[in-house]
Amino acid sequence: MTRANARELAVHLIYGREFTGEEPEQIVNARLDKEYYQKLAQENDIYSDRPSGAQVRYLDTVVTGVANRAQELNDQIRKFSIGWDVSRISRLTRCVMQLAIFEILYMEDVPTGVAISEAVRLAKKYDGDDTGSFVNGILGSFARSLPPVNTEEKA
Repeated sequence: MTRANARELAVHLIYGREFTGEEPEQIVNARLDKEYYQKLAQENDIYSDRPSGAQVRYLDTVVTGVANRAQELNDQIRKFSIGWDVSRISRLTRCVMQLAIFEILYMEDVPTGVAISEAVRLAKKYDGDDTGSFVNGILGSFARSLPPVNTEEKA
């Protein structure tokens, strides 16, 4: 499984949590259960490879982080989605942006440009090209609002 696939899986887990209200650890453990995961593989290619140990740690970190910081992440989305009520943004697109903002702010090993381009890719895949442009605009504005980061710190 690639990091891009792990990121897409993370969006699925974050999105699923929107409906179930499960604790982050609970949803990660339940969805990564070997038998359950194999069933999902029949429905979606993203589940064809199981995540490695490092990818499971990534999933734990981002799913828990997004859950614990949902209000902060939504506030950032709200701040930069000028003219849009956050409730009008699809849940999936909001989850994609939450993940990207979390990665930009809290994941030192994820370059800002990668977080944005992956979010745009996922938004286009699930909600269409127009949504990809919308996500790019919001995340680009968010990234430009941040103080410059030492390239050694965020490479």
